[in-house]
Amino acid sequence: MTTAYGSTRRTLLFGAGGAALLIGVGVLPQLTAGAATTHLGTPGKVEIEAFDDMGRSLGVETVDKVVKTEAEWTAQLSAIAFNVTRQEGTERSFTGPWLDNHDKGIYRCVCCGTALFSSDTKFESGTGWPSFYAPISARNVLDIEDRSYGMVRIANSCARCEAHLGHVFPDGPPPTGLRYCMNGVALDFVPLAAA
Repeated sequence: MTTAYGSTRRTLLFGAGGAALLIGVGVLPQLTAGAATTHLGTPGKVEIEAFDDMGRSLGVETVDKVVKTEAEWTAQLSAIAFNVTRQEGTERSFTGPWLDNHDKGIYRCVCCGTALFSSDTKFESGTGWPSFYAPISARNVLDIEDRSYGMVRIANSCARCEAHLGHVFPDGPPPTGLRYCMNGVALDFVPLAAA
């Protein structure tokens, strides 16, 4: 179920025992109107914020969602990238690309090229996956309730092609206090272009 979070309190349950963690006012980013208006895997339009390879916003654009057949995705992606992005898998910790990348640039969706994260918000979480404290734009990353494995978490997907990226947790650094724990195989890194 796709959820758009506003500035009200939300309660998330973690673990099969149902230990509750209260997330305070405004902790999760607010998704803008239109970001989560269609069902997963269905054609339609979506609003994303476009970015050039210098990391500059080009403004909000209404674009077609990227919807492909399983055969098209498997032809485009590596086996692990397909498993993660199209089947909601997870790469093993400390095995994926970009974990130790400290270059300046933009992390784009491996499936459709949408800008998702900036190197400016990347931090060392020690978890074994690339971690960010904020997406490059709240329009470009969807928050989706994930009830797998007997717990309730917030999964993240690309707004344009609905590729599964990872999960967001409330244990990150300031200024957001969030940790977007992403699968490296779901991301392409584009170094900042020369000015």
